[in-house]
Amino acid sequence: MPTVAFHTLGCKVNHYETEGIWRVFKENGYERVDFERSSDVYVINTCTVTNTGDKKSRQIIRRAVRKNPEAIICVTGCYAQTSPGEIMEIPGVDIVVGTQNRKQMIEYIEEHKVTREPINGVTNIMKTREFEEMDVPVFTDRTRASLKIQEGCNNFCTFCIIPWSRGLLRSRDPENVIKQAQQLVDAGYKEIVLTGIHTAGYGEDLKDYNFAQLLRDLESKVVGLKRIRISSIEASQITDEVIEVLDKSEKIVRHLHMPLQSGSDSVLTRMRRKYSCAFYKQKVDKIKKALPGLAITSDVIVGFPGETEEEFMETYRSVQEIGYSELHVFPFSRRTGTPAARMDGQVDEDVKNERVHRMIALSDQQAKEYASKYENEVLEVIPEERVPDADHPDVLEGYTDNYLKVRFRGTPDMIGKIVRVKIDKAGYPYNEGSFVRVMEENASVLHAN
Repeated sequence: MPTVAFHTLGCKVNHYETEGIWRVFKENGYERVDFERSSDVYVINTCTVTNTGDKKSRQIIRRAVRKNPEAIICVTGCYAQTSPGEIMEIPGVDIVVGTQNRKQMIEYIEEHKVTREPINGVTNIMKTREFEEMDVPVFTDRTRASLKIQEGCNNFCTFCIIPWSRGLLRSRDPENVIKQAQQLVDAGYKEIVLTGIHTAGYGEDLKDYNFAQLLRDLESKVVGLKRIRISSIEASQITDEVIEVLDKSEKIVRHLHMPLQSGSDSVLTRMRRKYSCAFYKQKVDKIKKALPGLAITSDVIVGFPGETEEEFMETYRSVQEIGYSELHVFPFSRRTGTPAARMDGQVDEDVKNERVHRMIALSDQQAKEYASKYENEVLEVIPEERVPDADHPDVLEGYTDNYLKVRFRGTPDMIGKIVRVKIDKAGYPYNEGSFVRVMEENASVLHAN
């Protein structure tokens, strides 16, 4: 039986797609082995969101070549899409496929075995208008299931290379989304995370069908689904219809990730983000009214070209005013090939780091404040794994519906089920809790694979 090993860099979408590629190999008689072992084929799924992503991708490719110089090395993903030539120049690389046509990898491997010639299978992503279907009815790590519902992005923010690596927005056929969701629930998953490159842009390219309708259909048509989580939603995508769906839903969790990027209008304009700070805040107020207790997490980029101390403070005050349950803070990273990398007024690294630390301190404070509201409350948690370095061998860790990370003592058979846990001690990055009980409808055990 031929063997294949995978290494995935980058985002959740990449991890999802690696699972999809693995299924294609599995159907063609391959056995999956650990990346650190010798394998007949190595597949490296690359990231290009920063220059560091490119560099890490190259390091991993070279590592695979060293592991088994005889192996067939396939490189796919975003870096492969934007820079196939650079990758083909790395000695030992045999096949390059971008962010489309991944199912052809097997054909390319067979072709390469005959010709021994390197194959560049990268096509022009900007001409692609179809969502590439790849089934992922089960995951190798068995607690959380992602469901990719769309691909690409039409936004072209000045700091971002992703439209060039992923192409324009295209949505997955609603029937296929529902079918895949049902397969995941049938395999024992309680929670599905809707994911994509611009997730809530789903439906913008479809006639008479939108993101709100997809949420309704998932809720009403997928039998046995307990939780729906949206991986990310832009302020502009929070329409009154979406708010109404969230308000009425029994299954969509009390957590939204709404990227802010900056709380300064002048910086937002330079970023080419299509909203003002006032618009964003207005959406947050509206949605918090409809969903009391909602956890809102966000991304903030600090030190964008030209960012003055005053603009940074505008962002700082905006974050204070909005009140998040957690922030992901990034120092601006110059991504070659983006307009922002060529802008004047690049911020000094020391200034950037100092601002990052101030923003992280604010984020930690807000996270603790949000968590403290739930001290002594009983919440539903889906444990994902045992905590290896805990004082006790049976400490489990998982997330509540409103995205609080909780650790509590439990038994391994609780992993992947919905359990009720009392929050004894609120904190950040995690809360300490104690097990109350397993929810009744959890009789079905994960029978994945």
